[in-house]
Amino acid sequence: MSPETKQKVQLLLAAGIAIAALRTGYIFYQRHEENAAPEKQEAAPLKADYYVTPKKLHPYDLKSAHELTRQPVWVRDGYRFTYYPYNTASKRSDFGHAAGTLGPIEQLEIKDVVTDVPPDKSDQRQVMAVFQKEGKNYAFPIGLVQDGNFTIYSDDMLFVQDPHELYKHWPADIWDAISKHEVRVGMNQLQADFSVGMGSPDNLHDGNNRTVTYPNNGKPLVVTYVDDRAVQVKSGS
Repeated sequence: MSPETKQKVQLLLAAGIAIAALRTGYIFYQRHEENAAPEKQEAAPLKADYYVTPKKLHPYDLKSAHELTRQPVWVRDGYRFTYYPYNTASKRSDFGHAAGTLGPIEQLEIKDVVTDVPPDKSDQRQVMAVFQKEGKNYAFPIGLVQDGNFTIYSDDMLFVQDPHELYKHWPADIWDAISKHEVRVGMNQLQADFSVGMGSPDNLHDGNNRTVTYPNNGKPLVVTYVDDRAVQVKSGS
């Protein structure tokens, strides 16, 4: 092999090695970027609401349920829970005449927790929380007891801490809307629930993007959410 041919072969080999090195480097770069993408997503900060962990009492019988009388409570889901007139002398609720539904974030002072017999339920008793409103006594169910076994779900119905403190990271204008029972563009669904109570979503598979109809105690609203922010608020029918 002549020196000229040998030099050409060496140059071709060097070029091939360089190309292979560049290709290998590019492959490693692509793989690094693909692996880095999920890490960036996982590192995305959660909304401040996700860090709020309301206190729960975990009542398991009548005595432990009396813990509700030791501090004010606030209603979690407005216009969902029915309350009834209550006779303190007979310790009986008038289940035949509903007095209304508890309002969104309504503050209550629970005076007593008792058991009562609901209509047509001789085999079980209702656990009732007694409170006063406008000088009158009322009660609403927070659980039941059957065969001596208590099921009490007050933790899912009531806050035992002031929601204004739990969600103090919300701006003042949000709390102003909640106090006026208004839903404004830009509010998230939890804020709207605090304002106008329980709603019915048009889908259950995408909690951030959907339309929710709120009965709103006879003044229905229809709110459309995109990325968990209200983008349209209109009156319902």
